[in-house]
Amino acid sequence: MEYSIAKFLLIILIMAFANMCAALYFSNVDRKKAGAAAFWSAMLVLINAFTIINYVENNIYIAAAVIGTYLGTFGTIKWQKARTL
Repeated sequence: MEYSIAKFLLIILIMAFANMCAALYFSNVDRKKAGAAAFWSAMLVLINAFTIINYVENNIYIAAAVIGTYLGTFGTIKWQKARTL
């Protein structure tokens, strides 16, 4: 089964963004900011739908999704911690 390294890297970036959306969603829910939480929730669904449509055709793209989700969450938490210092 063929795969594209460019598509693999794009999925990593998209999933990182998706997890950033998730982290911001939960952060805004915790602070009870309904509008911001709703925005990030909608973005999360949109990004995940796009990614699922693209990586289902080849299982190697699941690895890209896993890497992206890890990087997205890790990066968002580090960024939020840096903002509070």
